[in-house]
Amino acid sequence: MKNLRITILFLGDVILAYIGLFLTVLLGFWGNFNWTILQQHILPFTFLYFFWFIILYIFELYNLVLIKPKIEFITRLGESSLTCLVIGAVFFYLIPFFGITPKTNLLINTFIFTLLLYLWRRFFYYLFSSLYFQKVAFLGKTPLSLKLVKQIENNPQIGYKFFKFLDSRKPLLPQLKNKKINLLIITQELFSDKKISQELYKCLPFKIEFVDLPRAFEDLFHKIPIDSLNQFWFLKNLREGEKKVYDKIKRVEDIIISSLLIALTSPLWLIFAILIKREDKGPIFYKQKRVGKENKVFWLQKFRSMKVNAEKKGAVWAEKEDPRTTRIGRFLRKSHLDEISQMLNVLKGDISIVGPRPERPEFVKKLEKEIPHYHLRHIIKPGFTGWAQVKFGYARSVTDSHEKFQYDLYYIKNRSFFLDLDCLLRTFQLFFKNN
Repeated sequence: MKNLRITILFLGDVILAYIGLFLTVLLGFWGNFNWTILQQHILPFTFLYFFWFIILYIFELYNLVLIKPKIEFITRLGESSLTCLVIGAVFFYLIPFFGITPKTNLLINTFIFTLLLYLWRRFFYYLFSSLYFQKVAFLGKTPLSLKLVKQIENNPQIGYKFFKFLDSRKPLLPQLKNKKINLLIITQELFSDKKISQELYKCLPFKIEFVDLPRAFEDLFHKIPIDSLNQFWFLKNLREGEKKVYDKIKRVEDIIISSLLIALTSPLWLIFAILIKREDKGPIFYKQKRVGKENKVFWLQKFRSMKVNAEKKGAVWAEKEDPRTTRIGRFLRKSHLDEISQMLNVLKGDISIVGPRPERPEFVKKLEKEIPHYHLRHIIKPGFTGWAQVKFGYARSVTDSHEKFQYDLYYIKNRSFFLDLDCLLRTFQLFFKNN
């Protein structure tokens, strides 16, 4: 159902894009409008819209959790629209193959398209939060199930509405039929109850969907709640033997992508080296021990963004506005360009392009004591970017790391070429974030 809602959202965008194009041509050629002019614009703008939709995806405007009519959504929409306008200008003026060079019309089209996107998402939010939603019930009240209820209630636009906690002491079928429940979420321990299983078996003809609590979190919010998992869950879901071919192909991709990025960004390396050296005469690169696959320690390389001897008192969590950063370091950190040199680590095989971000040995030792199953984060190679990185951002405490690991575990379980591509596209959004 969630994929269907995203498809509806996307198809609505496609229709609105061409409605916006029609209105743009109508306004731009007011008094001289004809269908021939419109036809001249359809092909080039179709190519342009292809890139615009990728931009919308990068800015997570197809993420149902983030399309609430709030400040964050409006900010993302504004940033994506500005990016689309810049791409449109580059497209028409640097690649002039289509016989048209819209100036005012490109600006008008960007404005109309942005307005239509905003109105469509407001309508979409109303549609699935008030009219077309699935009714959800829970079997088993736990702190984790209460947390999921709260998230469902705070995000009605994803199309689910919480109705009640069922009474496991009473027959389940009448309770489900009376409320016309579409989805029943069951705490993991109740699934092993023989009596409950028999009750659920009777409900099969009524096409009610049953999922356990971890799977509900996974499907709705793309993370896995680690506090609810036992060892059997990992034995059932982490099938590393099936990933051998994927891992080999991914290594080839890592070599190709890192080599290309090093070649393309090499002029920046020289500029950063000069600026870093000029500011305080210190070293250009900063090397830091990190924990890799199978707990092997390696040296991660970054352009130095902190003052010399910034960590002489030992490792500490990075702060948002870290006073230890240099002037050029603040720019490098905000733009994430200090991490470009990690392509050398990718080339060497220390890390992959996509995977859980590698942590420092000092922090890993502490986190493995505080966070259940944290050591399993190291069964795969860490990454330059990752699912937790694009969904959560930087971890600055044990609490942050706990939340971030839930996204890492989702990636470890579900990693694929498509999910890797998803991470790479979303990584571009980090250049617009102030972490």
